[in-house]
Amino acid sequence: MPRPPFDPELEAVLAALHQRGSFSLTTEMLPRMRQLEITEEELDERLRSRGLERQTVTVPGHQGDPVKLAIIQRAGRTGPAACFYTVHGGGMMFGHYLGNLDSYDDWLLTHDVVLVSVDYRLAPEYPDPYPVEDCYAGLAWTAAHADSLGIDPARIVLVGQSAGGGLAAGTALLARDRQGPRLFGQILISPMLDDSDSTVSTRQIDGVGVADRAMTRFGWNAYLGDRRGGGDVTIYAAPARATDLTGLPPTYIDCGSAEVFRDETVAYASRLWEAGVNAELHVWPGAFHGFTSMAPQAALSRNAIAALADWTSRLLAA
Repeated sequence: MPRPPFDPELEAVLAALHQRGSFSLTTEMLPRMRQLEITEEELDERLRSRGLERQTVTVPGHQGDPVKLAIIQRAGRTGPAACFYTVHGGGMMFGHYLGNLDSYDDWLLTHDVVLVSVDYRLAPEYPDPYPVEDCYAGLAWTAAHADSLGIDPARIVLVGQSAGGGLAAGTALLARDRQGPRLFGQILISPMLDDSDSTVSTRQIDGVGVADRAMTRFGWNAYLGDRRGGGDVTIYAAPARATDLTGLPPTYIDCGSAEVFRDETVAYASRLWEAGVNAELHVWPGAFHGFTSMAPQAALSRNAIAALADWTSRLLAA
């Protein structure tokens, strides 16, 4: 069916990516896709070269099982700071909590904040509710230990991209409904919110782009099993199912016009506005899923990163 065209600069990047191999995904590929591309020692050296330091702590996750949190901040920083609690992407199946930390350089780490990254457990070995409950447990622990971490508990922001965006949205709903940590904001980048496989954009982005309809189905099946698309799925697992978004914090939400998650992102933003939430939506014309990470120097990527940086600066100035 017809679909919005890719941005010409991004389309060239996409063609080069496809020349390297297929974007199809199998269960056998998951162990490799869960690995950090460099050693933790190399990562720490890169952080130190930017004046940052990392501490990793083990905290109780879902049902008390241990999960890790990475705490990254400027070396020698003192005094309470805003905390950005981040959830990595990867279709709920892959990715690493220490991966892509350089993606925070241009819009977040210019501020003197504490970045916390949660190592939630992954599907299919740990299906719903493990990932989102691990994320919530780590958030609750972070808020409870704000003083010792040098965090201002009134300035905690949830951040997630792709599946991490969906998990961040679910975590925010859990925090609201359990009267948990009161959030200062949430940032949802191309969030994976809707398990229904029913939107126009899922049909348009089928066999094209980076994360397409088949990959999305694969992720939801791993996460929900035969419950996908049925009546036994909570709003915390698939936040697109939430009909009441009142009580959520100021939200930055974006997506590409040529990506599979476009329609669910736009619908979620509309529902936030309906609930009276202060939300800022960007739909980047011709962008494929993950374009700012895969093509950070493209003009459209620089515009998207600048828009997020501007929103973050305005939030922190409040």
